[in-house]
Amino acid sequence: MTMFLHSRTLIPGMVLTVLFAGAALISLVWVPYDTTVLDIANKIKSPSWAHPFGTDQFGRDILSMIMVGARTSIAVALVAVGIGMVAGVPLGLAAAARRGGMLDEFIMRMNDLVFAFPSLLIAVMITAVFGASALNAIIAIGIFNIPVFARLTRGAALSLWSREYIMAARVAGKGAARISLEHILPNVANLLIVQGTIQFSLGILAEAGLSYVGLGAQPPVASWGRMLADSQTMISFAPHLALFPGLAILLTVLGLNLLGDGLRDILDPKLRRART
Repeated sequence: MTMFLHSRTLIPGMVLTVLFAGAALISLVWVPYDTTVLDIANKIKSPSWAHPFGTDQFGRDILSMIMVGARTSIAVALVAVGIGMVAGVPLGLAAAARRGGMLDEFIMRMNDLVFAFPSLLIAVMITAVFGASALNAIIAIGIFNIPVFARLTRGAALSLWSREYIMAARVAGKGAARISLEHILPNVANLLIVQGTIQFSLGILAEAGLSYVGLGAQPPVASWGRMLADSQTMISFAPHLALFPGLAILLTVLGLNLLGDGLRDILDPKLRRART
């Protein structure tokens, strides 16, 4: 408990993250208004008791749209980060185990190739072939996350391969794959957890950006990015249309970044020693 109190960013980050994760979970079973029903008679209403965040140009409740949009953003970012970790971590471990070899060189050059194409450009190429959808946004963001985790894992693992306990494991007859799983991976897990929260926040930003340009989730699925895109022509007389989804993106990303910083403060042994 004392470690939690030492981090000034962990608690605020947890509160913001739980708030939006809770909204996403609640939207699975209940929302104030059905987001698929149009109510043109009540379009572009200012915030009120009936509609705390107002209504959009189709009469849909903005609070309900943000709750459903949270579900979309979190699902896309979570799966995309999962793809990056599942593919990138083994590649990084394999590259570190074969440092300087052909496998290491091949993996790193492929990482450089993927880094040359931002997630937006990857999404453009994917949607040009398969069409715009949330699934294709997940694939695009996930592909971009693979080299991030591969590089992080390789860099952290390289510093461990020269340790004495790794040498002892090699003398005991353990192979590179077994050493990577039993000794390297547990010691880099802390870094991967922290990086995962950071990539999660970037995934939410990427999903919002892709939806903003029409490459993410398609109607009638609610998306924060598309809500911003739809509101840009009406922001002069209905600023609430852009204000609330913009705040949702801002606070969610802020919460995840604060959570990542807090986890780093707790999980990094160097920082723990510095505090003591």
